[in-house]
Amino acid sequence: MVVISAEHNDHSEHSATSNKYSAGEGGARQPGQWRDWLTRSDVGRLWTELHRIVCQHPLVRASQSAGLLTEGEGRASAYTDLTQELFVALLSKGRFQHYLDTGMSDAEIECEIGQIELTNILTAELRKRHPESYRLARRISTIIQSSPNFRRFDGAGSDDPYRRLGDRVYGLREWPDSKARRPTHELEQRVQMVPVRQRDTRMVGCTGDAQIIISNSDLEDLIVSVLEAVDSPVDVRTLRSLVMSRLPVMDIYLVPLGSDEVEDGGRPFEPVDGRDNPEQGLLRREAEREAARCVDRFLQGLYEAVRGKSKQYNRILGVLWYCYLSPEHITQLEAAARLGVSDSLVSDYRRRIEQQLRALAFTEVEEARQFEIALRERVRAIVYDEESVAV
Repeated sequence: MVVISAEHNDHSEHSATSNKYSAGEGGARQPGQWRDWLTRSDVGRLWTELHRIVCQHPLVRASQSAGLLTEGEGRASAYTDLTQELFVALLSKGRFQHYLDTGMSDAEIECEIGQIELTNILTAELRKRHPESYRLARRISTIIQSSPNFRRFDGAGSDDPYRRLGDRVYGLREWPDSKARRPTHELEQRVQMVPVRQRDTRMVGCTGDAQIIISNSDLEDLIVSVLEAVDSPVDVRTLRSLVMSRLPVMDIYLVPLGSDEVEDGGRPFEPVDGRDNPEQGLLRREAEREAARCVDRFLQGLYEAVRGKSKQYNRILGVLWYCYLSPEHITQLEAAARLGVSDSLVSDYRRRIEQQLRALAFTEVEEARQFEIALRERVRAIVYDEESVAV
């Protein structure tokens, strides 16, 4: 279950917080000189400032804690990857040129990049990976702001439009202003008294592919029940988590493939078995045996092509490995240098090898693939064995 910062996609929040975001948390930092950098095509400076916006964006930090960002070698790696994604998105959409053509100010450019473009990238990933959690978090946020049953308790009211929605404190309207707040661990214990609601399986949406889960009226009643149980004003982020813990949310990655106990006498679901069936296994083994026989015939043809001379046979096998089978994909000149022979001799050996290959005349692609696999393993063993003996 993921309930992070769903409010960042609210357009009302965007307009309210844009000035503070562009100036930084403390309000002292001035926006970057975007128009100057865009005019001079200073890519390095643009990338650096985009990286700064990514590192400071609150939704980026929340997404990382929720597992939406792959950290790789650390947090810096995750921020770098996201910065590159943001840079490519802005470039591909022609936003840089748009900023210059429309005469946007530096503050407006930075605000749009941070509040719209970067937020859209993150929320799109959030909606894709956690569709139900994201949708319910937004519904909860909307209800507590619009319903007459709730009001703010953080003392700021409407005089502090810059306070992020997730940090605002709400409670029941009838509570007094002096209502004490409880610690988080106590809230989590008290909410266990509220029963988990049953899932409403009615289908909704323009395509009819989403379930209601819970109606708005029932969701509002559940929020009231949660607040009554915890008996404390709660910040929006924590309140969403408490409410959704009482809901049967089943995001894509949480749906199990099967269960030990089958409910209602239904048939258990079993994932597709990707292993060979008996017939496929027999055909595969037969193909491997035929490929091995083709390898024997092919190597015997090479042995006869050099008139049974061991030194020349080892050389032609070396050419076969370096020019055809080795994953290094070196050039013919490099192969000649490694084998200690001339380039013309390598060309002659390649001609003999290709002559033997044409003599095989495979009729199926799978036959050729099995032959290549078997030949690579056989020649690798021979070549590396010869190298170890030489050393």
